This record gives sequence, structure tokens and C-alpha cells, in this order.
Amino acid sequence: MYDVVILAEQALSAGDAAEVASLHEAIEEPRHYFVLIPVENAALRVENALSALAASEVLAAPPVVANEVDVAKAQQDIDEEAETAVSLSVGQFRRLGHQASGSFTPEDPIEALAAVVEQVKAAEVIVLTRPHVVAELLHLDWASKARRKLGVPTLHLLEHEPLDAEAGAGEGVTGM
Repeated sequence: MYDVVILAEQALSAGDAAEVASLHEAIEEPRHYFVLIPVENAALRVENALSALAASEVLAAPPVVANEVDVAKAQQDIDEEAETAVSLSVGQFRRLGHQASGSFTPEDPIEALAAVVEQVKAAEVIVLTRPHVVAELLHLDWASKARRKLGVPTLHLLEHEPLDAEAGAGEGVTGM
């Protein structure tokens, strides 16, 4: 089995999955794609927002109180959205006739990626993101971090939104 782990910011489109799978057409053994999608931690997001307010130069900032129920509900919504994104992505690969599985994680994306790579004994990693010009320039993007941490080939692809949502024209990824 040739295992490929994909770290993606969002659900893969049909075109993105087809492009990724096309990279491995010459591999004769069965392929398995594992999709990993990081999610935000709602409590940490609230904490960071409160810290930013506290550090601001505003002298009379109004008090902001985070309701625990609101944070729990926000995290539930985030997790449900991530589970849907993972299911959609896995489904894209299965429709192409490949084995696929996936998960989402609130942990640091690179640490979670390293754990999955080790767990599935991945042959390679593909990082699929929107363009992040400044992070890429400074080599602080996920792909650069993964290359430094992992002992497997790591490819960075840029995801593309469909140009024409009805026709699906323009779907696909571009290598970087």
C-alpha cells in the first residue's frame, strides 16, 4: 500500500482530489489517501481576542466576558464543520476508486501531521492550501515546516476554487 497524507485547510474539491490522485498514476500498488484538516480551538480563539483587547492602547475598553456555553457551542460548530470537510474529502478519493480515510485535529497542524505520518508509515505528504505569500516567503508556511520536520517527500499544492461554480470549470490544484 502506498500511503499519502494530505494536510489541507479545507475540504478538497473533486478537481483537487483528481489532481492529487493523478500525481500517483504511475504507482502500481494500491494507494491510500489520509486527509488531515486542522481546526481552530474556540477557547483559545476567545483567549487570544481577550488578550489582544487587554494589550490594546484603549484606556477604557469595555469588559468582555466569554460565556462557557458559547465557547462550547462554537467548538461544537467548528468540529462539525471539520468533520463534514473530512467526509467530503475522503469521499472525493473514494469516488475515484482509491482507499481513503481522514480526521481533523485541534492540535498544532505540523505536530498532528508528524503523528499521522508516523502512524500510517506514509510514503509522502502533500500540503494543500490557499496561497500564503508572506508565510511562504519567510518559510513559515505548513509545507516549509513539514519539510524540516518530516523524513518523507513533501509537496505543496495550491488549492483553487472553481471559476464557474455551476460548470465546475477551473477546479484543480497548482504545484508550488
